[in-house]
Amino acid sequence: MRRHKRVSRFIFAIGAAALAVGGAEVGASAARPVRGQLAGKEPSRPDFGNPSGGARVPTAGEAFDASRPTQVIGTGAPAGCTSAAVVRAIARGGVITFNCGPAPVTITMTATAKVVNTSHRIVIDGGGKVTLSGAGKRQILYMNTCDKRQQWTTTNCYDQQWPELVVENMTFKDGNATVTESAGAGVGGGGGGAIFDLGGQLRVVNSRFLDNRCFHVGPDLGGAAIRALAQWDNRPVYITSDTFEGGQCSNGGALSSIGVSWIVLNSVMIDNDAIGFGANPASPDTAGGGSGGAIYCDGDTYSLEIEGTVIRDNHAREGGGAIFFVSDNNTGTLTITRSSLIANPSAGFWTRPYPGIFFKSSGSPRIVASTIK
Repeated sequence: MRRHKRVSRFIFAIGAAALAVGGAEVGASAARPVRGQLAGKEPSRPDFGNPSGGARVPTAGEAFDASRPTQVIGTGAPAGCTSAAVVRAIARGGVITFNCGPAPVTITMTATAKVVNTSHRIVIDGGGKVTLSGAGKRQILYMNTCDKRQQWTTTNCYDQQWPELVVENMTFKDGNATVTESAGAGVGGGGGGAIFDLGGQLRVVNSRFLDNRCFHVGPDLGGAAIRALAQWDNRPVYITSDTFEGGQCSNGGALSSIGVSWIVLNSVMIDNDAIGFGANPASPDTAGGGSGGAIYCDGDTYSLEIEGTVIRDNHAREGGGAIFFVSDNNTGTLTITRSSLIANPSAGFWTRPYPGIFFKSSGSPRIVASTIK
């Protein structure tokens, strides 16, 4: 990919501010809320997305009805909710729920859970009480229709309908895509500390992603939380009522993709960082990367739609403190509706007059009833 012109070197600073998103105020002061707490919420309340976002969610972006699971992990106590049980259940597929007792539980993964490509639909529903932790040592969840180790089911692994992976009511934390055995497998390795998905379909609903990691330098590597590639029939990845916080990666502190469309609804992205340096392709004597503090999108014909979403206090060492969006053939579209992007500094470059956004395609981003500053 061509080097993107550095429009302006800019260090962005902002004082205390507040904005209304879908009728509710979200603070944007320099004092950040504690983990799991947005301004205006009780400290003990779980933070799954922006409940006041107001974006209409289509059926394709809704949670799946998991009231009749085909697999249940646990027998009513935390002892039955183990890494091995999660790995086995995801390999078998179907609708998976948890019965780990009445209290929230954290399952520390001792191996990456991998989808087998003969599965039709895999639904993972934690009921809002289950956290999967990579303990900083491994990628948490992996799906790759082009990985023959997970069974190759078609001659065109980059465009197949199944598996469909639905993740809902879960928390993923401390995932690390730099040390898992699948980090170098297939195209796009090194991204997706929590979830890596190449092929099939992906939707993520009512879930949290905390302090995930992927490779800290390198061009086109990205997605501390989620890395998505080659979705079936060019359908979008749905991100619905999700929270991304504390992610760090070379590019895309929360989300990253090449040639994949996203629809991000009623979500929150806060305090994520693109920590690479040298942009893309890498400048001489640099390792490359550093763009898209929250979201990194590259490729040709694709779209990014954001509605009812708060993107705040993210940072890019190079371009796009909030969003890095490049369509190489100038056909991609970026639409931001009833959302707020505040205090997302781009230490290297951004596209005026949109602080925190680097945009390269024909025309301009479409901004509707949103605050960008």
